[in-house]
Amino acid sequence: MYAVIQTGGKQYRVANGDVITVEKLEGEAGSKLALSPVLMLNDGKATQVGTPVVEGAAVTAEVVEQTRGKKIVVFKKKRRKGYRKTQGHRQDLTVLRVLDVTGKAKAPTKKAAAKKPAAKDEDAPAESAAEDKPAAKKAETAKKPAAKKPAAKKPAAKKAASGSTKKPAAKKPAAKKKDADDKPAADKE
Repeated sequence: MYAVIQTGGKQYRVANGDVITVEKLEGEAGSKLALSPVLMLNDGKATQVGTPVVEGAAVTAEVVEQTRGKKIVVFKKKRRKGYRKTQGHRQDLTVLRVLDVTGKAKAPTKKAAAKKPAAKDEDAPAESAAEDKPAAKKAETAKKPAAKKPAAKKPAAKKAASGSTKKPAAKKPAAKKKDADDKPAADKE
């Protein structure tokens, strides 16, 4: 028989005699704890999944020791800024030995299948169906939101007045290129 429990924000699959390490729980070494919630239970024949927890299921465990986890190094750096920061962290942990998993897993029943909505009742009279249709149409039209009015158009941006004082900058004439043929006649001879 095994169960799935939740503790410390994590889920664990446990069976009788298992030793697990979980996030810190209150209690001295040798004390007994009841672990809850039990999310799933399996007795070897049937499995019961809780919605969200399994009613009547319980897991009892004994605290073996309070310990700390492996050291984790947290290093921060910003390049070219001369910023470095080193920190360390060790998580507090509790080691547990599971003593007992109790409860009875129930096989799926026919009631669960009956809870699913039926497509349509064949035995329902045709008169009531005919009466429901106009009422349904009225309800649908009442639920529809009113059409939105189109948004008002914003005025177009005004162009600058033609008599403005600001004029565009005048272009400078391109510089003349000097060629070997452009030299004075005295230099050519």
